[in-house]
Amino acid sequence: MDGQSRFPRQRTSSGDAYRSGPARGPAAGTGTTLPGAPAPGCALHRRLHLTLDPADLVAVGSVRRRLRTALDHWGVPELSDTAELLSSELVTNALLHTGKGAVFDAVLGSDHRLRIEVQDGASRLPGRRRDPDAEYATSGRGLMLVEALADAWGVQLRGEGKVTWFELTLP
Repeated sequence: MDGQSRFPRQRTSSGDAYRSGPARGPAAGTGTTLPGAPAPGCALHRRLHLTLDPADLVAVGSVRRRLRTALDHWGVPELSDTAELLSSELVTNALLHTGKGAVFDAVLGSDHRLRIEVQDGASRLPGRRRDPDAEYATSGRGLMLVEALADAWGVQLRGEGKVTWFELTLP
């Protein structure tokens, strides 16, 4: 059995990868791993990594679907609704307001804390709408949703861009 069949991967046209847990089979549950293969329980088993093209808003739906599938596979489907909503907001912001692509990462830690990061190539920090008429606006509520629903969130400047992230924990 090679590493590819033990750790299945789905590819998309942009070359991103989705890694899931080990395949069920004779080697599963034996406590042994193949040379060069990540050990069961490591973060690579619970990581979703996607690369998004600039202004590809259709990709937001794909991010939601793939995230829901990953969370189901990882055994935490109860995080799906909130994780999808907040991920959609961050990915849409990155694609709309930066004019560049984005990199999406979701990692479920061994403590069942889900961390989602969206990296883009713009160093301008995101801001919440502060307009008194914002209540009636059709956009500008994304970060307020993140602030209200995430257990933690923030923005980190990195090199030529930034990472906007949030974390959710199981109730």
